[in-house]
Amino acid sequence: MPHNQQARKRVRQDEKRRIRNKARSSVMKTQIKKTRAAIETGDVAKSREALRTAMSKIDLAAKGGVIHKNTAGRRKSALSRQLLRLEKGKGAS
Repeated sequence: MPHNQQARKRVRQDEKRRIRNKARSSVMKTQIKKTRAAIETGDVAKSREALRTAMSKIDLAAKGGVIHKNTAGRRKSALSRQLLRLEKGKGAS
């Protein structure tokens, strides 16, 4: 347990930040899963919209310090590549 006022305040702040970070992370992960699910269904329009939303959530998490900016870029790139493969596959068939 904290022994002084400053340490008690730090514990309160840390708990608030932990809850906020957990919420942002959860929203981001959920949107990524929705995007992957949309890509698997093969619907290009739905996948594009889901990707746009996912990128926004990933950027928000990176801006808030929940994930590193390079991690955000890597995740956005991976989702974009998946969508591109879907679009190329639709164009070829």
